[in-house]
Amino acid sequence: MATSEQPRPSTAPGGYFATTHWTVILAAGQNASPLAHEALEMLCRTYWYPLYAFIRRQGHGPHDAQDLTQAFFARFLEKDYLHDVHRERGKFRSFLLASLKHFLANEWDRSQAQKRGGGHILIPLDQETTEHRYQLEPREELTAEKIYERRWALTLLDQVLDRLRDEFLAGGKGAQFEALKIFLSAGKGSIPYATVAAKLGSTPEAIKVAVHRLRKRYRELLRAEIANTVTTPAEVDEEIRYLFRALS
Repeated sequence: MATSEQPRPSTAPGGYFATTHWTVILAAGQNASPLAHEALEMLCRTYWYPLYAFIRRQGHGPHDAQDLTQAFFARFLEKDYLHDVHRERGKFRSFLLASLKHFLANEWDRSQAQKRGGGHILIPLDQETTEHRYQLEPREELTAEKIYERRWALTLLDQVLDRLRDEFLAGGKGAQFEALKIFLSAGKGSIPYATVAAKLGSTPEAIKVAVHRLRKRYRELLRAEIANTVTTPAEVDEEIRYLFRALS
């Protein structure tokens, strides 16, 4: 596993595409660099669960789905998939799912799971936790593709929330984050600022300012995370709209 620092996206306005993961991978082209491989591995480690959910919804049992997921990533990261990356493929989300479908249709043989996985655990899959997570998926008749899209959106939003929490913790404001995070999903005016102010020993006016800053930073981090998975700045807004369609 690479130990060098992973490429980090710029979060300054207008600067999302300086060093984002997917653009690093695309820029590598047919001369894949170690940095590009690290970026690819980071994206895979972040977004493995939507693929697991896709495989399960296609009818594979828990054990087979975990073997398939591990075998796919072993194949995906060992094979020079970067040779097949072109800018017109657009979003990493689409490229990853297309690669999985190709793997399942043409390259998977259950008897070769151990051989193709090489006995290495590339993605940290805990069998009990992973399957429990899948059992919480909606029971309605969602296709494998819809489950994948929904899980991709939720995983991305979880990443954003984790990054925002880490920033607050680094600033010694963990308690403030836990008290304010409800405002990221609550409707305007649904929670009185005075209620949270009393809990934090602050004032409603100060909480109003803090919530404004929280939401602003959340939007910045959301755009930065999305920028990690698309090819151009123009696609960020399009992907945000997709996210909320996938969750509706």
